[in-house]
Amino acid sequence: MGRLVDGEWVDAPERGHDNQGFTDWLKDPNDQPTARYPAESDRYHLYISRACPWAHRAALVRQVTGLEDVISLDIVDPVRRDDGWEFTPSKQRCTPDSVNGRDYLRGVYTAADSTYTGRVTVPVLYDTETETIVNNESADIARMLAQAFESAATRDVDLYPESRQAEIDAIIEDIHSDINLGVYRTGFADSQAEYERAATELFDALEQWDSVLENRRFLIGDELTLADVFLFPTLYRFDAVYHTHFKCNIRRLVDFENLWPYARDIYDFPGVQETCVMDHVKEHYYRSHEDINPTGFVPVGPDNDCAAPHDRARLGGTRSGSGVSSDD
Repeated sequence: MGRLVDGEWVDAPERGHDNQGFTDWLKDPNDQPTARYPAESDRYHLYISRACPWAHRAALVRQVTGLEDVISLDIVDPVRRDDGWEFTPSKQRCTPDSVNGRDYLRGVYTAADSTYTGRVTVPVLYDTETETIVNNESADIARMLAQAFESAATRDVDLYPESRQAEIDAIIEDIHSDINLGVYRTGFADSQAEYERAATELFDALEQWDSVLENRRFLIGDELTLADVFLFPTLYRFDAVYHTHFKCNIRRLVDFENLWPYARDIYDFPGVQETCVMDHVKEHYYRSHEDINPTGFVPVGPDNDCAAPHDRARLGGTRSGSGVSSDD
């Protein structure tokens, strides 16, 4: 897999002397009027892949809070080959680079920093005014969109309430280590022992949260938060990809008494369905990881019905309705 070294694209998978990345932060102009990157409408642009679970976080926050008309969006090809993430507007539900006119996402990186060294990842939050990347860390971007654009959001959803941020962050850390990364530790294990240990730890964590969700509608209680936004992309991909492709096959998601209806509850939340493109997800994993799936064949199943009814409302909480809006 390629990466940038001093602004040049090379076949060098090791990290080497990677840059820290882009780590600037958007600020609410009501709180910091002189901020370098004030949260203004029609200024920032998001580059994502519909296949990538990390990019899915940012897309979910943008959609669930109703920022579709505030922050523009481009979508790369789901298959990442030797040249990295590519813009292929001829493919269904992909777009051109509408801001910089590049053929590959790496061109956006080098336009922002001509000597950049590191991986070229999604999501990317780009400032069209200063013509640079603000941030390329998914967790940072998700938090920024949830906080800085509160006054511009068109849906009354507070994903990161100040009074519960410490609790949300603690849960995010747990699920990131045990589940979000756990599927990758299992899928890319270097030995049988490492694989078995990773799979066991992953399913222990899934069982733990399945138990928690027996009496909670969402991870911290009655309301959807960033903690749920960070877990959902892994659950959405679980049976179609991680169960088979990464051999996370002790159980399927649909076998969990609480996690499966919980995932369907989130899927039914206004705006979520527009971020879920299973064709892109399966094509990415089964055709990008040639060392795991050398044939490149994409499985036709499973046919999980994420829109199937659930009874999670019995646990309480408030919802904004089931209306959705589309951005592509």
